[in-house]
Amino acid sequence: MPTEQIAARTALVLETNNLRGGADLHKVAESLTRLMAALRGQTLPLTSLAQVVITHDGLPATVCSEIESLAGRTIDFVRIDPATGYYEAKNLGFDRTDPARCDYVAFGDADCKPSADWLAQLLAPFAADAPPRVVAGRTSYAETVAGTALTTIDFMYFPSRLGTAATANFYANNVAFEHAVFEQYRYQPLDGVYRAHCQVLGLRLVTAGIPLHYAPRAHTEHRLPDSRLEALQLRWMRGQDSVGLTPFLVRTYAPARMQWLGRSGPIGPLCVLAIRLRHSLRALNRQDLQPVRGLRRLAAVTMILGFSAVDALGALARGLGLDTTRRGADAQALSYHRH
Repeated sequence: MPTEQIAARTALVLETNNLRGGADLHKVAESLTRLMAALRGQTLPLTSLAQVVITHDGLPATVCSEIESLAGRTIDFVRIDPATGYYEAKNLGFDRTDPARCDYVAFGDADCKPSADWLAQLLAPFAADAPPRVVAGRTSYAETVAGTALTTIDFMYFPSRLGTAATANFYANNVAFEHAVFEQYRYQPLDGVYRAHCQVLGLRLVTAGIPLHYAPRAHTEHRLPDSRLEALQLRWMRGQDSVGLTPFLVRTYAPARMQWLGRSGPIGPLCVLAIRLRHSLRALNRQDLQPVRGLRRLAAVTMILGFSAVDALGALARGLGLDTTRRGADAQALSYHRH
């Protein structure tokens, strides 16, 4: 089946939650305008899709009309409450999709910069003779030394026991599902967790025996926070997230005698971060990352160690009961407007 036929049965869901930080609606509109311009230039055009859905906090009707004109098609705009979290926004956007027209649903982020063939590469696996039910694209930060170091931490892909072409995890800014699969599993609430819901959903899918097909050429670039202070805040929140994620990892991968790690305060999360650090260091010059050599490699290794240390401090603090997150943590937003 040609990819164009898959596109004609696909909904694209975009959320604007990551544009909330330090922004007014004018900045959100500017970011969406840039994204629409990029998506309109895709090798697989937006007009080929069955549906496009954008969630937002209250864009004026005139702005919505301008974005539709730029996209060259109608868009279903879904207004959400300002307290709605990042993952719940994706759920609500999905709820607006029409199952009678859409067999597949793709998810992206309004602050990401997709490659010109991102959409085509993300949907192409569904056109195979034995198509997967979930396709995970490749997300990275910019190809600077710092961006490469952070990519090995935040956007690493782990091998899956379900096949050589599969990954054990995905990221919510670059993934596509059979409509029925996402409808059944969707994102579940996790109190006090900022950005680990997609990891938990990945674990649930692996446990259910549903492979996550890895499509590395379906690439999108995630922006770094606009300030160094927010970059530090992101690391701390990522570290705190490891505490909420650890029980799910232990339940899925650890033998019965090690299940206590899921209830071990900071011990289990620090073990998880130690394992992640090992994989991060090994991921340099692999996983389709821009190679770094000589002094650049040394700088990247140093940064990985430094960033991981901040993550570990966040995990230690929360594991000891010093929880700086709160209910609805995934509704928090950093600033991602610098272009």
